[in-house]
Amino acid sequence: MTTVLIADDQPLQRFGSRMLLESQDDMTVVGEAANGSEAVRLAAELHPDVVLMDIRMPGLDGIEATRRITAAGDRTRILIVTTFDLDEYAYAGLRAGASGFLVKDAQPEELLAGIRAVATGDAVVAPSLTRRLLDAYVHHLPTDPSSDAPPQEDPRLASLTDREREILTVIGQGWTNTEIATRLHLAESTVKTHVGRILAKTGSRDRIQAVILAYDTKLVQPS
Repeated sequence: MTTVLIADDQPLQRFGSRMLLESQDDMTVVGEAANGSEAVRLAAELHPDVVLMDIRMPGLDGIEATRRITAAGDRTRILIVTTFDLDEYAYAGLRAGASGFLVKDAQPEELLAGIRAVATGDAVVAPSLTRRLLDAYVHHLPTDPSSDAPPQEDPRLASLTDREREILTVIGQGWTNTEIATRLHLAESTVKTHVGRILAKTGSRDRIQAVILAYDTKLVQPS
């Protein structure tokens, strides 16, 4: 059973989400929050598998709430559900530790699939969309005045083998596990093992965070 906390300042949105989720045999809503502060408190009390997190809420917004929940180190994962498609709020949410995002006009089955994906540690958005999202995300980052300086090895990459570094690079380029297996001539089970080790070694919560790492460490350059 996947437990879900709904954080949204619109009562009707919370009601609709609850009705949808509780129609599923494998999901249950354990709480509702009308703002970010309530979301942080309830996440600490209830330890839900997934928080459906709105961005714009009174008081503490969804971005800061996401940051605080993920910083606590609990198993709870955050799925941003926003009115705004691919804007700076969504990028900030991913940076804060969210496992992915959907827009509020998504189909019900997309939301349900997204919750299930996040609960199992997968990325919500498809790898091809992840690449487009991160390309846009990187272009919103401020220019680093030291970008012309010789690059220094990021400590998060130090423990990776050459093969794991290669796979992290193509994850950042939006390759699926099937594509990685085919193009690198590996069994798909081997790819899954490598991906799991990459996430563990780099401290990445999920595939989206690994993509962000690939960009942050310049393994992948924005197109």
